[in-house]
Amino acid sequence: MKINKISRIIVSRTDSIGDVVLTLPLCIWLKSNYPQATLVYLCKRYTKDVVECFESVDEILLLEDLENSDHNTRNSLLQSDLILHVFPNKMVASWAKQAGITYRIGTSHRWFHWLNCNIRVSFTRKNSSLHEAQLNFNLLKPLGLDVIPKFEELKSVKDHFVVPTEPDFFPPGYVILHPLSQGSAINYPLIHYVALAEMLSKRGKQVLITGTVKEGNQIGTAFDHIPGVENVCGQFSLGGLISLISKAHALIACSTGPLHIAGILDIKAIGLFSSRIPIHPGRWKPLGIHSIAMVKDPLCARCAQGLDCRCIIEIPVEDVVNAV
Repeated sequence: MKINKISRIIVSRTDSIGDVVLTLPLCIWLKSNYPQATLVYLCKRYTKDVVECFESVDEILLLEDLENSDHNTRNSLLQSDLILHVFPNKMVASWAKQAGITYRIGTSHRWFHWLNCNIRVSFTRKNSSLHEAQLNFNLLKPLGLDVIPKFEELKSVKDHFVVPTEPDFFPPGYVILHPLSQGSAINYPLIHYVALAEMLSKRGKQVLITGTVKEGNQIGTAFDHIPGVENVCGQFSLGGLISLISKAHALIACSTGPLHIAGILDIKAIGLFSSRIPIHPGRWKPLGIHSIAMVKDPLCARCAQGLDCRCIIEIPVEDVVNAV
């Protein structure tokens, strides 16, 4: 089965940066199979700079604009033939039905999709062995997709991601450390990142520390004593950060947005992971041909049982430095 006569498609993913990045292969498939259709991406304002880099996306619709619109304006903004609820959002699902979108595709595992989606795909992300980028493709089955692509087939997407033009603030080839996440993953200890920076500095690498203003405040002066290390937390917009990452030799982080940006740019994205489902690298390792996912023990017994486990802190600093 393939739904034809589609002139406008909305992809809805209203959560975090890394999640949005991993929808790029899905957007490429949609544009390839519906080249005449206008592809609209519904996202939060803070991820807009990432979506603007998606070559396959024609328009961006912000969740905040829908939230602040009256009924008639919202219906007008949502006019389309098809919406894919990649991230389940109860309000967006309700609005899409009210707007009269012809085909409303979502997972069958959300009760509000039974009320608001007229095409429901049966799959669950929680215990799946598939990568997040692969899982998104389940929603394309009603559009004629027969086989979920292998992870290897989704890794190389750099040519479909347009980096913003920004000035060079540092000579290219630096190593970026992004020590903190906003609760999206288990963090590698800050003291380990300091040790990483010290070892990289001794090897002659320039090191940049990135993060939000809030994360910069948490990091404080931890890296100030290390030669060749620059703390640039809070100094770049998201578009500026994308440009900064594009000129790096490597980026080291846990499973967070900048790691996934580095991955799709084919920068050496070194991800530090727990083995625990559902935050293990099989689900969340970055895309890209130079990406590396590191765990202490892929067969960690506590992680296998889904128990709270901090085995990520045991990943040797030396191993991470040697991966650079």
